[in-house]
Amino acid sequence: MAERYGDRVHFLVVYIREAHPEDGWIIPENRRSGLAVHEPTTDEERRGVASTCAANLRLRMPMVVDGVDNAVASTYGGWPDRLYLIGQDGVIAFQGGEGPFEFKPDALERALEREVAVVAGDTALR
Repeated sequence: MAERYGDRVHFLVVYIREAHPEDGWIIPENRRSGLAVHEPTTDEERRGVASTCAANLRLRMPMVVDGVDNAVASTYGGWPDRLYLIGQDGVIAFQGGEGPFEFKPDALERALEREVAVVAGDTALR
């Protein structure tokens, strides 16, 4: 989506608290991948984990990091992951369900297509 719409839409990843830290719920995939992350206790530690995450995922879009107070995740209900689209008017145009089971990029893309059409003045997709 970022490649398809990146010339018209700004994409941003918000890194929130670690879903599967060593001192929490460990999943087998982390073991197989050699991932071992402890839950950060400072903002600086969280930024370090987020930086490693961005590098490992080869993210090609900006990432910001929620503080260890988890204010962003609490406000937006982003735990463990969630998709949002903020419209041109600054209002939430799409709020996906809570991941991982309701993490549905296709639903975001449909909302994104509608938003891009509205901005472009195309009434067919509204």
